[in-house]
Amino acid sequence: MPAPHALDDSFLALPLRALADAALARARALGADHADFRLERIRSAAWRLRDARTSGTSDTTDLGYAVRVVHGGAWGFASGVDLTMDAAARVAAQAVAMAKLSAKVIRAAGSDERVELAAEPVHPDRTWISSYDINPFDVPDAEKTGLLADWSARLLAAEGVSHADASLLTVQENKFYADTAGTSTTQQRVRLHPQLTAVAVDPVSGDFDSMRTLAPPVGRGWEYLTGDHYDWDGELARIPEHLAEKMGAPGVEAGTYDLVVDPSNLWLTIHESIGHATELDRALGYEAAYAGTSFATFDQLGKLAYGSALMNVTGDRTAEHGLATIGYDDEGVAAQSWDLIKDGTLVGYQLDRRIAQLTGFSRSNGCAYADSPDHVPVQRMANVSLQPAPDGPSTEELISGVERGIYVVGDRSWSIDMQRYNFQFTEQRAYTIRNGRLCGQVRDVAYQGTTPEFWGSMVAVGGPQTYVLGGAFNCGKAQPGQVAAVSHGCPTALFRNVNILNTSQESGRP
Repeated sequence: MPAPHALDDSFLALPLRALADAALARARALGADHADFRLERIRSAAWRLRDARTSGTSDTTDLGYAVRVVHGGAWGFASGVDLTMDAAARVAAQAVAMAKLSAKVIRAAGSDERVELAAEPVHPDRTWISSYDINPFDVPDAEKTGLLADWSARLLAAEGVSHADASLLTVQENKFYADTAGTSTTQQRVRLHPQLTAVAVDPVSGDFDSMRTLAPPVGRGWEYLTGDHYDWDGELARIPEHLAEKMGAPGVEAGTYDLVVDPSNLWLTIHESIGHATELDRALGYEAAYAGTSFATFDQLGKLAYGSALMNVTGDRTAEHGLATIGYDDEGVAAQSWDLIKDGTLVGYQLDRRIAQLTGFSRSNGCAYADSPDHVPVQRMANVSLQPAPDGPSTEELISGVERGIYVVGDRSWSIDMQRYNFQFTEQRAYTIRNGRLCGQVRDVAYQGTTPEFWGSMVAVGGPQTYVLGGAFNCGKAQPGQVAAVSHGCPTALFRNVNILNTSQESGRP
């Protein structure tokens, strides 16, 4: 095992505590009931190749700090980039001034609601570093593009592949947090997202399609691409075969089928129909102007039958290699794991400190996050995961129990309403199942339903051997918009009598 990583010396060399002390002291002097200071440095780099040739690169660093206060029962927020003590104090004063103005507006509107935060133990001088072996920013750029070019060349050499796209996104996120209660944390996270896509074009008809790697983005380092954490060689060899079969596959006959959903597809359904629906700020209506509301309203806590009794879903900020895994959130709350759905019933939500206090929870479960130093922290998604059955079946065993069905693999497009209730999802590959056997691919498959109906039809959950931690870099929320990375683990699962659409027919194409 490699030695544990140390915090980046160049980040520690910044005047973290001095800036925090200046800002928090000014906020206290101006009468703030609470103040927190957050300094971030986020380095993001990307490489893109088209047909094994570099088509674009980027390498950017976002550095700055923010002060957030509660004064007079209202929020105040300001940010800055000048790393001097006087500037930090001025930013704190701006945050207090904003809170005073907000309080006047709130009172003028006739509201007596006051911002209060749920209690959190003090965590002084804490450090946390995510789990990875090799920081991708320590790897020469030529090595990164060389590996992507080699993988692209393998796809291009296969029969039927007309084009190949490759990309790699990498992020190193450093944060220092301190507040007037005495908590101070310094953290470092590394994550990356590699992706390759093969494109086939029929020279006669002009029809085309694509097939993408199923490898999920991860909270790992460069070892994800070069070690034994994922079978890159095997997947690159299989993609052209899958794509060729799909190009010649018939369209699906619309109707009702049993559905076996692979983790490479089911993670996105979890994200959209459970992850967002169990954000309590959304369920309370705070996101209604932009990101929507939720059918899983607060009055249904402990009552709502979200799905079948086999459905157990956790919110988790501690999962190793999870994209939403942290040590402490952007309100100084320690990372936790908790139940969202237990035996099919809604039993929890995702919380930040204000929402927890507002709704009677004793403590936040650590879901506050800001994606940059000039954005205010908002309630963001944890790693939301469907748990496998301890002695559950394999994917092959699940398929063997289906007489007439479809097996879907890989995510593609999705559509879900603003209440997270009605949805449809498509896939990269779909196979017919007859009498327990896979019988070739079909095209244009989308499964459709409502959230409680779909999860209520789940009749079998795969075992730990089928569990995969999927996810995305680009979950969006809030105004101004923010983007966060999040993982979703799940096993393969079997659903009965699911409505299947033919997307070509639905679109009116022949």
